[in-house]
Amino acid sequence: MFKLFKRKAVAAETVQTESVAGLESNGAEHILRRLEWTVIRRLDGLLQGDYRTLLRGTGIDLADLREYQHHDDVRHMDWNVTARLQVPHVRVFTEDREMTAWFLLDLSPSVDFGSGSQLKRSVSSGFVAVLARLLTRHGNRVGAILYGAGVDRVIPTGSGRRHVLQLMHAMQQRPVSTEASTTRLADLLMSAASMVRRRSTVFVVSDFISEPGWEKPLGLLAQKHEVVAVRLFDPLESELPDLGLVTMRDAESGEQMLVDTSNAKFRQRFAQIAAQRETELRQALSRAGVDTLELSTEDDLVQSILRFTDMRKRRNRIGAGAKLPAHLKLVA
Repeated sequence: MFKLFKRKAVAAETVQTESVAGLESNGAEHILRRLEWTVIRRLDGLLQGDYRTLLRGTGIDLADLREYQHHDDVRHMDWNVTARLQVPHVRVFTEDREMTAWFLLDLSPSVDFGSGSQLKRSVSSGFVAVLARLLTRHGNRVGAILYGAGVDRVIPTGSGRRHVLQLMHAMQQRPVSTEASTTRLADLLMSAASMVRRRSTVFVVSDFISEPGWEKPLGLLAQKHEVVAVRLFDPLESELPDLGLVTMRDAESGEQMLVDTSNAKFRQRFAQIAAQRETELRQALSRAGVDTLELSTEDDLVQSILRFTDMRKRRNRIGAGAKLPAHLKLVA
């Protein structure tokens, strides 16, 4: 799907360039300090120590095996023991104090787009900085695997503020790609499967605009780790306004096309294709067995994270056999 749009006056490109230049000139230290005051303090107070909701199932060790019971997590099934004894068995884990989180960062050309004041890359950087700082403040470790035209950098797990700054700098020092390249998200996921040995929480931060074939590696990764798909998107990717004649460029292939967005039928067709892709993406993530946190370039980061944690808490209560309050049934 075509993703990057520009008017003849190239106003959108000017906004994007200024946004990235601002990030580079401010520096990781300045950005992190600002996030600590404006976002992290708010989240720390609102979560009230419940940040573990974001990391459910991580930092655990195998303690025992027992027969499967109703409401058990099927991802903890031990299929070898089940096949041998002909009775379903699940693995029982004990929680370790230390948690480990990995960020799989899609920094391919398609994330360098934003129709407003923020690029998808900026949203990704802010999310990683906030989560990494929240976790390391509580003694946990975070690492990252970066993907551009391919997997090109691995930042081993570490803790502390300096480590978070290193991770932020690694994201910000990468220039905006001017060359078209095809994203193979499967390569990033398969690399993570071979590199991340200990059970961890894995945040796959991507817009999921990729060649097909990533669904199976994502499902395999979720069998061993607690995986959260952090999906980046921009509203202009789902609904095209009337902008007149516009040059549309696909950041992945480099293909360009001049289209008349004042044509209502074209806009309707664009919205239908976008809706179909949205449905297919949601189904693919569901089949892979991962939770999804959606981050728009227009959303408030704090509210997005809080909505996600509330959803997980409600679902966990349902899994444990609790009943939802009547006023929450429609939400769930």
